[in-house]
Amino acid sequence: MGRKGLRNNALGLFSSVVIGIASTAPAYSLAATLGLIVTAVGLQAPIVIMLSFLPMLLIAYAFRELNASNADCGTTFTWATRAFGPRTGWMGGWGIVVANVIVMASLAEIAGSYGFRLVGQDALAEDRLWTTVAGIVWIAVMTAVCYVGIEFSAAVQRWLLCLEAGMLVLFAVAALVKVYTDPPAGALHVSASWFNPFEVSSVQALTSGLLAGVFIYWGWDTAVSINEETVDSTRIPGRAAVLSTVLLLVLYALVATSAQAFAGVGSSGIGLGNPRDSDDVLSGLGEAVFGHHATGLVLTRLLILMVLTSALASTLTTILPLARTVFSMAVHKAVPARFARVHRRFLTPTWSTVGMGAVSVAFLVALTSFSGNVLADSIDSVGLAITFQYGLTGFACVRYHRRVLRRSTKDLVFKGVLPGLGGLIMFCLFCYAAYVYAAPGYGATSVDLPLLGPVGGVTFVGLGALLLGLLLMPVVTRGHTVALKLQRSLLPRRLPRHTAVDTAARYLPADSGSGVGGDWYDVIPLSGTRVGLVVGDVLGHGLRAAATMGRLRTGVRVLARLDLAPDELLSRLGDLAEQAVQEREAGRAQGHPGSPADATMGVTCLYAVYDPVSGECSLARAGESVLAVVEPRRGEAHFPRLPPGPPLGVAGVPYRSTEFRLPPGSLLALFTGGLLQATDGGDAGRAELSRVLAGNRDGRESLDELCDRAVTTLLPGPVDVDATLLLVRTRLLDRSRFAEWELSADPAAVATIRAAVGKQLGDWDLDELVFTTELVVSELVTNAIRYAGGPVRVRLIRDRTLICEVSDTGHTAPNLRHAATDDEGGRGLFIIAQMTHHWGTRYTPTGKTLWTEQDLPPPAGP
Repeated sequence: MGRKGLRNNALGLFSSVVIGIASTAPAYSLAATLGLIVTAVGLQAPIVIMLSFLPMLLIAYAFRELNASNADCGTTFTWATRAFGPRTGWMGGWGIVVANVIVMASLAEIAGSYGFRLVGQDALAEDRLWTTVAGIVWIAVMTAVCYVGIEFSAAVQRWLLCLEAGMLVLFAVAALVKVYTDPPAGALHVSASWFNPFEVSSVQALTSGLLAGVFIYWGWDTAVSINEETVDSTRIPGRAAVLSTVLLLVLYALVATSAQAFAGVGSSGIGLGNPRDSDDVLSGLGEAVFGHHATGLVLTRLLILMVLTSALASTLTTILPLARTVFSMAVHKAVPARFARVHRRFLTPTWSTVGMGAVSVAFLVALTSFSGNVLADSIDSVGLAITFQYGLTGFACVRYHRRVLRRSTKDLVFKGVLPGLGGLIMFCLFCYAAYVYAAPGYGATSVDLPLLGPVGGVTFVGLGALLLGLLLMPVVTRGHTVALKLQRSLLPRRLPRHTAVDTAARYLPADSGSGVGGDWYDVIPLSGTRVGLVVGDVLGHGLRAAATMGRLRTGVRVLARLDLAPDELLSRLGDLAEQAVQEREAGRAQGHPGSPADATMGVTCLYAVYDPVSGECSLARAGESVLAVVEPRRGEAHFPRLPPGPPLGVAGVPYRSTEFRLPPGSLLALFTGGLLQATDGGDAGRAELSRVLAGNRDGRESLDELCDRAVTTLLPGPVDVDATLLLVRTRLLDRSRFAEWELSADPAAVATIRAAVGKQLGDWDLDELVFTTELVVSELVTNAIRYAGGPVRVRLIRDRTLICEVSDTGHTAPNLRHAATDDEGGRGLFIIAQMTHHWGTRYTPTGKTLWTEQDLPPPAGP
């Protein structure tokens, strides 16, 4: 089963190429557009058809490169989302939906008409009601075929395409033979001028021809839309896309040249310029090419059958990418989640397939009700959606791979130049078409719009459908936008400067609505110039995960200020996570809706405390958190073995802390699993990260530059899930910035330490703090000797504040209380709290440490 539940390895290269070619409906496309191209450019129709192949080939390369980097059946929707963000991605997916729904109307119309002609009911073929009813039936049948399964659909396609290609080649050969043996009136010999684009009368005519020519190649990208059901999904679909366009070029050039040679470009009779047959040139040529004898009549019927099967095949392969695009959008939370359901037996998208079939039927009925010519208006309208979708894909390829374009000439050409050029051509065609189609006289239908007046029906349908997606965009992308804003607001705006470490961090949000989750990082100043380092990852995505992340990050900061050991902090944080789960379950029991996968369960977290005085680092982990360390002397990154611990909110073995000493200048990398998502596996990702970190052995790069290089190397393209990286370079506190004394449990030692402290502050030019500090030290040392006994250690640290620490062997922390007027004691700690900026207690393996912080006096002026 594939990544999204679709059937895996169902199709090979041949089946993918067949589906890619069949999606373009070669016979139907030629029948519907060859006359339009001839009308625009005359005898240069063959070269215009061949030139129309070039932008398609360029976009095919974009599909190939994007598919190799990220095989997702959402194609343009997924790639544009990861390249430009959810809003642009939504419009890319909407463009696919619009193009496929519109073209379904023309396919159903031609299938219904040719179905009646095949059985000799020409009168019904001209009746709009009956062709619409027949079209609805054909859409229903093809939707059922797609619903049954991709393998059955591919088998049907192989038979239909073989019949279609065989008849087209037979028609082309028979037409050329007659041209040079028994030419009809108006026949022309093939001339080199037909293949000279400079013979076209004007740039406007050339552009009109190219725009019509683009339509006949459209559809090959179905081979990529089914990538998750294809063998070797990162390579085979891309090859099939390129190969499909090349084979279409050969087929179209052959048929267009032979048809033009046989019928000429006149505006009467069987001439390709005859406006009566402009939307269906093959049916009129069939009898003329094959003759009136028995065999000729059979071949003529086969030609009609060929156009019918071509339309049916294209209907089938239009439903496939349409359903899979909507399916992928549902998986990524861009449309309602029910469209992501997969049939248990057939492993096909259920709601997406049936729903898009129903939408196509509704659009066919709506278009029939107001359009003067359903076939012509739908073909022209779909050109707008095609050029929009393909152009966006070309630009998305360039931006998606922007970080690797300088890696090699091959990457620059195939990931940058060719897709960018294809996108630019499609963009120009889109702008031209939108301008031309807006003329009231263009097409078979005109619509009178408020404020704008009469507008061509082609623009009303094609551009209007795209604008509808623009209006819907804020609604469907609101969840991703709100989740991302909440996530960013809960992360540190900037990391604090600290004596103990230099830090830099990067948070990369997922590019789709299904990926923004609860990754976080933090750097927390602790007592005694120590620092707490945190990286965590909340299970789940969206607003719930972001809110859970904010709650846990706040919990870590509160618990860290209590100076808890890493293992104890994670234990209490796990209790907080478990309590949140219990509250949510109680809410569900009272009838409140809940999430099927609770974001509070299964949180991974790595918490470390670094002491710059001793160089000791103590840490513990919850879940599969990983730490990378680069020691300056070794110059190689290694991953210390950390004691295992269960994810937060999940029962398991108790958390355990581990300690190791870090030489000054050591580099630590704390990161979430999302940082390694682009590599083939965890080991490969860690090896790549090791090379990046070890490459900065000399320390010439700043941590910000190293962060950027690590992210660029490990995540060269957009990301599926959040990724976080926190880089830390350690320092040892200079020996001149702290002083320590060891005292015996003797009351006489109080006077000694007062004198020593006063002398040290004088050496530091902090005479203003002597009185306060002596009072603090006297009170804390006296309490330690009176209530704890044993040796007492005093330490002064001059940092951004003056820190005073008194450590003893007692395990009972003093409580701040307000002494009554008649109490003889209890005022000491209250006085200390009033005279210092901060104070607190932390426990150590041998006892406890009481600490205070005083603000340093401002430096003296010049």
